[in-house]
Amino acid sequence: MSDESAPALPDGLVVVVKRECETCVTVVPVLRQLAAAGELHVYSQDDPEFPGDPAAIDDTDLALSWHHDIETVPTLIRVEDGVEVDRTVGWSRAAWEALTGIDGLGPDLPVMRPGCGSRSVDPDLVDSLRVRYGGSALAARRIEVAEAEDVMEMMFARGWTDGLPVVPPTEERVMAMLDGTSRAPGEIVATIPPDLVDITVEKVAISAVMAGCKPEYLPWVLTAVEAACNDEFNMHGVLCTTMPVGPVIVCSGPGTRAIGMNSGGNVLGQGNRANLTIGRALQLVVRNFGGGVPGDIDRATHGSPSKISFCFAEADDTSPIGTLAGEHGIEPGTDAITIFAGEGPHGFVDQLSRTPESLAKSMAMKLQSVQHPKLIMIFDTILLMGPEHARVYAEAGWSREQIVAAISEHLNSPGSDLVRGAHGVAEGVPEAFGSAESLPKFRPGGLMLAFAGGGAGLFSQVIAGWASGDKGSKPVTRAVRY
Repeated sequence: MSDESAPALPDGLVVVVKRECETCVTVVPVLRQLAAAGELHVYSQDDPEFPGDPAAIDDTDLALSWHHDIETVPTLIRVEDGVEVDRTVGWSRAAWEALTGIDGLGPDLPVMRPGCGSRSVDPDLVDSLRVRYGGSALAARRIEVAEAEDVMEMMFARGWTDGLPVVPPTEERVMAMLDGTSRAPGEIVATIPPDLVDITVEKVAISAVMAGCKPEYLPWVLTAVEAACNDEFNMHGVLCTTMPVGPVIVCSGPGTRAIGMNSGGNVLGQGNRANLTIGRALQLVVRNFGGGVPGDIDRATHGSPSKISFCFAEADDTSPIGTLAGEHGIEPGTDAITIFAGEGPHGFVDQLSRTPESLAKSMAMKLQSVQHPKLIMIFDTILLMGPEHARVYAEAGWSREQIVAAISEHLNSPGSDLVRGAHGVAEGVPEAFGSAESLPKFRPGGLMLAFAGGGAGLFSQVIAGWASGDKGSKPVTRAVRY
């Protein structure tokens, strides 16, 4: 229970108390009985003058309480030859008499009273105590900050932020963040482009702290890093392109609700800590450890809010069309993310279509304009369907596959309409495609469906992608590893 650096427990009876505990105050007469009967050592967590009689040993630094796992006060311990042999917590006359071998303790007291929480497990203190007494397992270098230096401004000056303030990654905060995963701090998570630096769980945790994550978000951040930093997704290419794309993180599974992610109203907007900080943490990993800095390797012509944070949850528990993760082979009920190289969302409005056929044609008209109406089979797209649009398909009994097929049917165009120069527009496909009778807008699997949003409003969103396939980026789906 204790380690070699722990303050030793003296032989005899040891009791740990604090003045702020009513039960500790209640048992003061019992402590006097025990002191009179033999050797008793009283340790006080909050006031060395308490209980006064008998005199207490000062444990306001909580060293003894921390090292000997005191979770409740009062705790009464019997020690023989420097080894704890028994303990009891709170006040129970029967338990105290059995441990001490002394009858008639506290005859005027209630038979039992529960104890109070030890200061050594106080949520406001436990992180600093862990750093002070637990021994740091962190390998990252420490940055000394002058007493008069503004730590926020220091991080801005060193280029560690995305333009917004970040949370200082103190040792206490990083160790608390690491509690969010069972993975070892030194485990390599991925190789981060463009500098191709191996990043550990610990360093991802540092970025998660800076982004404002809670510890329970860390498995999602780790999974996002793994999904983004590989040859399939091609994070290096996503950084280098002049197009305004960034990693879009689509989350699903019961874990999204457990950590409080938003899949409903304002799902792509402000106000939800999990949505915003998980996406931001990935961006900070790539910026601060991989070297993906705007104006350097990041060459976007305009950029996009998606390059700050673009992360949301699908409403998989109410979706009539399944999930994006399910489309990519993840079993229902599994926590998972899909990462996609996408722009900011483009709104789609259709408030009159009440049949699936009409809505499919209407959605196809919108999707024809992705990047350019005359460019085809280059850009994958996520159609983020709102609940009222999805209801039109659900009431007609249409499956996910039927929806995609019906929309795609209206996304075919003759090559003569798409070639360069057609309709007086220089942009388009090469002349060799001009004789084709019908050309699809998207490659097979390039039109993907997701489901989220508020219950009111006949709206959906189109998230247009970057160059798809082997020469660009492929969507990557991973189950969340805790």
